[in-house]
Amino acid sequence: MRKRVIPAALRRAVAESARYRCGYCLTSQRIVGPLLELDHIIPEACGGSSDETNLTLACPLCNSHKGDRMEAMDPETQSIVALFNPRNERWSDHFEWGAGGTMVQGRSANGRATVVALAMNHPDMIACRRLWVLAGWHPPLECE
Repeated sequence: MRKRVIPAALRRAVAESARYRCGYCLTSQRIVGPLLELDHIIPEACGGSSDETNLTLACPLCNSHKGDRMEAMDPETQSIVALFNPRNERWSDHFEWGAGGTMVQGRSANGRATVVALAMNHPDMIACRRLWVLAGWHPPLECE
């Protein structure tokens, strides 16, 4: 399947809506290094559209692990649940910061499954967050 080109104005609108942060781990574009990517929440391969309501920003780590997934297993209940949808769910309902702001912890089945599926606590990411916390750049004050 050929990917659609996303117009610059739409990318800007998605970025503004996401506050220039990854919709999943909340990493800010200002501190991550590589540009945040557009993610189809419902992947195009699964019939997802390329309109603003189905797009969010994602850091390269979260996006590469998400791929075309929409579900994952909750490690606590062993049930298959939907991944967190940053467009219509509140981050703080599903996640919280642990270990001094360096680790994302799931508060719900969807949150726990998303943390594992997207490798949100990859050791390299935790190391980056430690530095960002020391610099006062992380975690974000508002997590909605």
